[in-house]
Amino acid sequence: MSRTDVLERALSFGTPLVELTGGEPLLQEGAFPLLRELCDAGRVVLLETSGERDISKVDPRVHRIMDLKAPGSGESARNRWENIGHLTTRDEVKIVLADRADYEWAKGVIEEHGLRGRVKEVLLSPVWGELDPKDLVQWVLEDDLGVRVQIQMHKVIWDADTQGV
Repeated sequence: MSRTDVLERALSFGTPLVELTGGEPLLQEGAFPLLRELCDAGRVVLLETSGERDISKVDPRVHRIMDLKAPGSGESARNRWENIGHLTTRDEVKIVLADRADYEWAKGVIEEHGLRGRVKEVLLSPVWGELDPKDLVQWVLEDDLGVRVQIQMHKVIWDADTQGV
């Protein structure tokens, strides 16, 4: 499907909000002009990105939701730390946590990079089936961390192993 087709299809729904996600959208060079064109069409545009690609070229009107990979993911070496400098108060940072060690790592990152003052929201999520959400909520409350806890809603709505939702 061409970028023009994607744009037309997205706009055909008439929704005020459009989100690019799935895999890593920024691996597609056409994502950058598509994001701009969606903004030009008057849509509120969200981008969910793994954080491993350079976000500096993303249209500043786009709301970026950027992952930081905790050590428990086995992918923390992929974090592009310089992206933090491009984040604004319209953006969000999401960290998925496997255990208490990941939580302590996240607390350090939040403090070190001043994320609570830099972005709109810091989102912490438990790895499905590994970290009990109740434990994560308890730690956040005990530490008065000032973040939002979320779960992977698609795992609740559909079977946890369902692909493509």
